[in-house]
Amino acid sequence: MAAFILYLLAGAGCVFAAGPATLDQGYNQMYNLDFDDAHRTFAEYKRLQPADPLGPVSNAAAYLFAEFDRLRILQGEFFTHDENFKPAKKLTPDGNIRKAFDLEMTTAEALANQALAKNSKDTNALFALILVHGLRSDYDGLIDKRLLSSLSALKKGRAYADQLLAINPQYYDAYLAIGVENYMLSLKPAPIRWLLQLGGAETDKATGIAKLKFTMEKGHYLQPFARLLMGVVALRDKNLPLAKEILSGLSKQFPHNRLYAEELARLK
Repeated sequence: MAAFILYLLAGAGCVFAAGPATLDQGYNQMYNLDFDDAHRTFAEYKRLQPADPLGPVSNAAAYLFAEFDRLRILQGEFFTHDENFKPAKKLTPDGNIRKAFDLEMTTAEALANQALAKNSKDTNALFALILVHGLRSDYDGLIDKRLLSSLSALKKGRAYADQLLAINPQYYDAYLAIGVENYMLSLKPAPIRWLLQLGGAETDKATGIAKLKFTMEKGHYLQPFARLLMGVVALRDKNLPLAKEILSGLSKQFPHNRLYAEELARLK
């Protein structure tokens, strides 16, 4: 069972105020697979905003995204061949990267919880926790193949998304966590979906796609990833024209990211 890659960017069309330029710059570098510069940018952001959990969780995303690139998890083929998600197909993570990732995740979660202790409606802290649990679900599900742990983190991220959206329904990035859970778990066989629902998971495909579209159309940090996921949906549904359109747009927006161009070439 797969969770999903985390991703971000200085997106156009965001509804809420854009973050500091250094944060957006780092996400843009990360999406262009320029991980060294992304780490330097996020380090500078952490220096300038030491109490903001988005600094360390963003740096954790850069570590995870680099591992996905190294292990070739980002290719569209990975998402359209379910055998890649089976526990038997294990990957070999980099131990040093894992330590750095875990440290940033621990720091981000602590800072977010400190902020929420002062203000339970701190949307920045809630969004950081959505990212923390999304990244943890990604690592557990896609690299370690610890599926129960991945599912647990996935549900926690969605719960924080529900909480954030109850405060601000226009925080469109938060819809992605709901969309991801519903869509990915909807791909499971009916008996498994039933068991997941008993455990509190959400597994409705239509809901998943609708929420992903919210982030794809109006999101900010997670808008590019929502577009990528909608490309995955198109590939799984054999809608090649839509998949090509999405990958072409991503390739133009992130010209240094060879993966989009490679996947686009495979579809021609």
